[in-house]
Amino acid sequence: MTLLRIIALALLSLGSFGSAQAQDYPTRQVRMIVPFGAGGPADVYARIIAQHLSEQLKQTFIVENRPGAGSIIGTDAVAKSPPDGYTLLVMSNTHTTNESLVASKPFQLMRDFVPVAPLNYSDLIMVVHPAVAAKDLKEFIALAKKDPGKLNYASSGVGTPYHMAGELFKSMSETDIVHVPHKASGEARNAVIGGHVQMMFDAITTMAPNVAAGQVRALGTTGTKRSELTPDVPTVAEAGVPAYEATIWLGVMAPVGTPQPVVDKLNAEIAKVINRADVKENWAKQGAVPMVMSPAEFDKYLRADIEKWAKVVQKSGIKAN
Repeated sequence: MTLLRIIALALLSLGSFGSAQAQDYPTRQVRMIVPFGAGGPADVYARIIAQHLSEQLKQTFIVENRPGAGSIIGTDAVAKSPPDGYTLLVMSNTHTTNESLVASKPFQLMRDFVPVAPLNYSDLIMVVHPAVAAKDLKEFIALAKKDPGKLNYASSGVGTPYHMAGELFKSMSETDIVHVPHKASGEARNAVIGGHVQMMFDAITTMAPNVAAGQVRALGTTGTKRSELTPDVPTVAEAGVPAYEATIWLGVMAPVGTPQPVVDKLNAEIAKVINRADVKENWAKQGAVPMVMSPAEFDKYLRADIEKWAKVVQKSGIKAN
């Protein structure tokens, strides 16, 4: 038997093994690690996905929150996990930002992980505590310029979409507002609601009820058009900072080396969840827009987002704490 034939048979055998793996997968519990705190968008949507995957694949998908260090702690735990499809990472644009913002990470996103599937994206909403003496965005900007460095804004950590939205706002509005990072979005949200921090950019999906309850005052949303959840709230761009835009998106990745047939199966099953009529309807009410891509398309999306935020980081001079 020639060497080429031996190699061909070996590759065929590996391909058959991978297909068999995907056919049988999963045969036990799957962990979905959310490197953010409970109650935030990543946690909320991961649990929806996990519930439906458990039903579709007849195995338990559990969500495990591992917050800290702007997503790095939980992400590193996944990077060090066996590449077998039984430990998955629920990630966001925090991860693509961190590629240029945090040089000392113990992992590199596109080296140590493989893209599985995106989930959704949603606008952010800029809110202030009711005690802040600004009824609209222009008044807030004037207040910030009057007393540079006096106002604070909260985030769930360095490099998170909430942080980057704040830094982009500072840069474009030419204001000096102090960043106050927290370990999780829930902590940051409570800090603003409690009046300990004056302002925050938060996911509209989670902060809209607090706006409706009068616990915070909304000054603007971050999309290109007004959100259906808060139609009376102008976009930041129309309220005083032209061309401003920022969103939060979510996706799923797996440790590098995870068999491609397993990745493809997960992608297909997640797409089934996202395309469910009830899921689409529920997400629309929360201001979340579904995203469906192949692993290869998601790979291109991630690389483009890394490049986009690298330019923002360089231009603004943002540095990790």
